Amino acid sequence: MAQETEVETVALMQDQRLGGKEDKCREAEDDMQIDNVPNIPLGFNADYLRVYYGKLFPYAELFKWLSCGHDGKHPACDSSYFGRREFSFTLEHDIYIRFQSFQDAADMEISIKEKCPHKIDIGAVYNVDPAKRHAYAQAGEKVFNPVERELVFDIDITDYDDVRYCCSGADICLDCWPLMTIAVKVIDTSLREDFGFEHILWVYSGRRGVHCWVCDGRARRLSNEQRAAIASYFRVYKGSDNTNKMVSLSGPVLHPSLTRAYADVLRAYFEDKVLPSQKLFLSADRYQKILDLIPDDSIASQLREKWQENRRSSVSKEDNNNNIGRWKQLRQLLESGKHRAQGLRHCIEEIVFSYTYPRLDMEVSKHMNHLLKSPFCIHPKTGQVCVPICPDDCENFDPTSVPTLSQLLQELNNGGVLGSSVSSNVDTKDWERTSLATSVHLFRSAFLQPFLKSCR
Repeated sequence: MAQETEVETVALMQDQRLGGKEDKCREAEDDMQIDNVPNIPLGFNADYLRVYYGKLFPYAELFKWLSCGHDGKHPACDSSYFGRREFSFTLEHDIYIRFQSFQDAADMEISIKEKCPHKIDIGAVYNVDPAKRHAYAQAGEKVFNPVERELVFDIDITDYDDVRYCCSGADICLDCWPLMTIAVKVIDTSLREDFGFEHILWVYSGRRGVHCWVCDGRARRLSNEQRAAIASYFRVYKGSDNTNKMVSLSGPVLHPSLTRAYADVLRAYFEDKVLPSQKLFLSADRYQKILDLIPDDSIASQLREKWQENRRSSVSKEDNNNNIGRWKQLRQLLESGKHRAQGLRHCIEEIVFSYTYPRLDMEVSKHMNHLLKSPFCIHPKTGQVCVPICPDDCENFDPTSVPTLSQLLQELNNGGVLGSSVSSNVDTKDWERTSLATSVHLFRSAFLQPFLKSCR
């Protein structure tokens, strides 16, 4: 309660101060002629963020999505629906304002352009306008409650630091990105086939992971308990500092969803992508982590001694062959008849699951009032746009080539990337002249249009 009061106090103080700043923001946007800037600085730039919000941010698409069909164009619409959606802004100097709301797309656009948030988070749809919640306080304690919220998932590459050696922390590269590809494929398939959801949006977070928005009507109306149950359905990895074993697959057979994940995604990606790119058996400290997952100490010792002996006679150019060869030796030994006892039945699978199965931030998914970053934001640390990802083609997504703020403004400065014929069309939006167009069109065609059709 104290934290909420503090946030609200900051919000009131900020609203009092924003009048002059908003006017300056509008004036700066009007005065800023990017065509006169020969070179756009790299990375995140707060001044150029105003140009992005003024010229490129896809307000109409965001409004259509978050209205969930309640756009005022047919009699069954709830005209108050979008106005009961919570937004939060993180402004310059980490000033955080919650419980923002907008009546329509134009109101949202004006507010974003004026406040120029460094980050936009999207929350639940409440039973009353979040910005006017205090007006209803006298009616009772439970008058202000979330009534709808997309089922969301957050997966960060930092949670895989114990199984990747190319990067650490928020850094990401093409060698560790397959871990995110695996997460998208496994969760997307399960949401569709096991739960029957259809309208699922995947978004690159702009720095270190992916976000998933499940937008079907029945997903939006799930209770907190139901959300927690679905999140727990995906909780296979149970990492702990107190044990080496992160995954325990009990029983004579795997759950059908785990069998499907292993057969269709995990095993191939582990052997073809993760194993060679992360060189999991390259050194003793790396392969020891895998040997620690084998419950039979005699087998682990046998493999360790063999690999240590082989290492003394190997040369560096054979390291990758040794890496793959050691995995084959481990598999052959554990899959041999004499070792296929109950205790080792799932040992191979447990190793693969430990290194590849999705690792969710469980708390993000459990509660309706949890906020999640909006698509098409600019990440303030990288300058990258939070762009949609096609789950059917996520293996070809390159997080290192995502459009950046400076790149987009440079493209505008150069007259656009699509040529003069497109740029000269008076009906063409500014974002269509940049590399952002690919992402907006993907959002429209692969997600938004089918979603809106279902809302009708």
